[in-house]
Amino acid sequence: MKPILIALIVSLSCGVAAGQEMPKPQKEHEWLQQIVGEWDTEAEITFEPGKPPAKNKGTESVRAIGGHWILSETKGEMISGMAFTGILSLGYSAEKKRYIGTWIDSVGSHLWTYTGTVDASGKVLTLETEGPTPDGKTGKFREVLTIKDKDHKSFSSSAEKDGQWVTFLKVEYTRKK
Repeated sequence: MKPILIALIVSLSCGVAAGQEMPKPQKEHEWLQQIVGEWDTEAEITFEPGKPPAKNKGTESVRAIGGHWILSETKGEMISGMAFTGILSLGYSAEKKRYIGTWIDSVGSHLWTYTGTVDASGKVLTLETEGPTPDGKTGKFREVLTIKDKDHKSFSSSAEKDGQWVTFLKVEYTRKK
């Protein structure tokens, strides 16, 4: 086992042995549970403004990791027919009072790290990050997950350009029955 994993197991074991309770999920963690499940996806990707978006279909499988995290695996095909896989981890940091997450995928080498909040309606999670842009610079990005009802959600990804948010990805999700 790796030393850090051993240290974590020992520290958790000592805490439990000393009578300490494991942290319980908060309402923010519970919010994530509505995303858990199997989903069909329909995506539109805009590569150039003014040009019709490329469309594709795929799937998303989301599972809970304890009561604090979710792990999502998205699969589909790129326009060229190349297989695509993306992995999202998402949780809530009680210390930071913000949702936190990461994204990796099969077509890029950047580890995206997110922070965000759910709006007052309880339906919209907005995540923000910075990362590489097509021109090789670093830019700001915004991801928005909207819960429509228990069987439908949507997602959009936007990049900041000249002080405006430009949406380049839209995904509609339908829960599998």
